[in-house]
Amino acid sequence: MTVTEKPSTAATFDLVSPSSGQVIAQVPDQTVQDARNAVERSVKAYASWRQTSVYERSVLLRRFNDLMLRDVDEIARLIASEMGKPITEAAGEVKYAASFLEWYAEEAKRVYGTVVPSQNVHKQLIVTHEPVGPVYAVTPWNFPAAMATRKIGPALAAGCTIILKAAEQSPLTALKMAELWTEAGGPADTFIVLTTSDPVPTTKVMMDDARIRKITFTGSTEVGRLLAQQAAPTLKRVSLELGGHAPYLIFDDADLDQAVADVLACKFRNAGQTCVCVNRVYVQRGVAEEFTRKLSEAAARLKVGDPLDASTQIGPLVDQQGLDKVKRHVEDALSKGATAVTGGEATGGLYFAPTVLSQITPDMLIMQEETFGPVAPVIAFDTEEEAVAAANNTEFGLAAYLWTTNLARAFRVSAALEYGIIGLNDPIPSTAQAPFGGVKQSGYGREGGLWGIQEYLSVKYLSINVK
Repeated sequence: MTVTEKPSTAATFDLVSPSSGQVIAQVPDQTVQDARNAVERSVKAYASWRQTSVYERSVLLRRFNDLMLRDVDEIARLIASEMGKPITEAAGEVKYAASFLEWYAEEAKRVYGTVVPSQNVHKQLIVTHEPVGPVYAVTPWNFPAAMATRKIGPALAAGCTIILKAAEQSPLTALKMAELWTEAGGPADTFIVLTTSDPVPTTKVMMDDARIRKITFTGSTEVGRLLAQQAAPTLKRVSLELGGHAPYLIFDDADLDQAVADVLACKFRNAGQTCVCVNRVYVQRGVAEEFTRKLSEAAARLKVGDPLDASTQIGPLVDQQGLDKVKRHVEDALSKGATAVTGGEATGGLYFAPTVLSQITPDMLIMQEETFGPVAPVIAFDTEEEAVAAANNTEFGLAAYLWTTNLARAFRVSAALEYGIIGLNDPIPSTAQAPFGGVKQSGYGREGGLWGIQEYLSVKYLSINVK
């Protein structure tokens, strides 16, 4: 492990495949002392890394991108094995992940300064940007490559060093990426991976150390709130990409076949385990019955199976806790009058059948919490105002979607939706060059585009008296 923290003990923890239930690897179970060592190394490396030319950083990130693309198949197999994403979809994730390295290889060269006009002819006012400092990143298991590169890319491009705490369910992908950074020529300790079965004590080390200047986290709102509190005493910069509860509004002028295909892509990818997956499908009453039938038929055709099989479209839930939540949401909905038009039950192991529910009411858990599973509740609405009010009736505000061919409605509804990302006739809006992030309890800060690198930069103002 050349750029991972060398463990202080020989302790390991078992990594279990959610598909087979078998142990597929023993992963270093790193300790508080390992975390402290990582901080020392990262701080030391930062002193020299921040001084490197942006062109040098750009070349290294470009090589990193190229190596990710070279090893797409290998990394996809790791993702499919450790967290159950279908391998074809996993390969798409690897390419998406690499695109952030490619983007920030170029964005490193676009961190421009500014000359500000002065009211005094004897003064020159100059604004520059500097790296914020060593970074601690915490990423989730559902996109083990992409959620990492959205942080690694801009941090390294800005001149920060980064310590990545990989999710305990999916550490192999992070370890592989660390190897590729070394192969690309990345200087030692600029990118360190920590693996642990208990992230709380190692994270506390990072939060308590004032030399860690930036925290970036993707995960649950509950944990995000806690990290924001822990960052306050040392006034660390914080960016949080937290939970979602995405609505999809289907208006009666929609192309129903395309709308069904789009909802299917948005809802059921990664077995519904993404923070921007649609969690509530609102359909205008005149087309609700037809849409529900078409969506149910399409969902029933999805192939559930081994994520390493290229024909599989739906893999397992990541763990028993995830499966239990999906079961609880569906059972609650059915007990309160919902109908399972298709699916509605676990099928063995950690698998849950692709499910479409109708006859949904606001008191059901599935309307109040993020399900994170392959379940689509369909709710009929009558008016545009009703749909917007229902869509906004949540504490979350990450992503929302709508399908309409009415231009005026498209702009009107997009403006009214209280979300950071809007997919207008587009079920997958995320891309490396655009901002990704939410409002309300979905967090703050942005990843992607020019906004992503700003999260890792501090502004410096220089006033020069040239008299």
